[in-house]
Amino acid sequence: MGNAMFYHLTRSPAEQLLPTLIGKSRQAGWRVELRGTDAARMARLDEALWQGDGFLPHGLAGGPHDALQPVLLTVGGAGDAGEGAGADCLIALDGAAVDPAECAPAQRVCIVFDGNDPTALDTARGQWRSLTGAGVAAEYWSEEGGRWERKR
Repeated sequence: MGNAMFYHLTRSPAEQLLPTLIGKSRQAGWRVELRGTDAARMARLDEALWQGDGFLPHGLAGGPHDALQPVLLTVGGAGDAGEGAGADCLIALDGAAVDPAECAPAQRVCIVFDGNDPTALDTARGQWRSLTGAGVAAEYWSEEGGRWERKR
């Protein structure tokens, strides 16, 4: 069962962290699902990932080759049309739903949330309770000190 790693953003937007998380996952040979809640935001992330430093091959869900994409950007909750099925790493953004059952086959689940948004904080806390309550090991990472630190 993969760990759930919670990334508490306080200083930078998700757009700065995502290439790092995706890059490390790809270096490990993992297939990644980047799951969001808003199609327009995912389209903007699609553009940003193509234009960023380095090459992160990916695609938006709904294309003919979803199953072949090394990184698939999806919208919705757990189990939507099986778009991200087979991903080794699930990165959930903007409060996207993560079912505890998805953690069992995954190498890692990353939950990225905006610490300056009270609703995002509440959602992340609920996800922490849900996942740890189901037996998923969880880690909390914060950028409060200006760099990413694992908190205990």
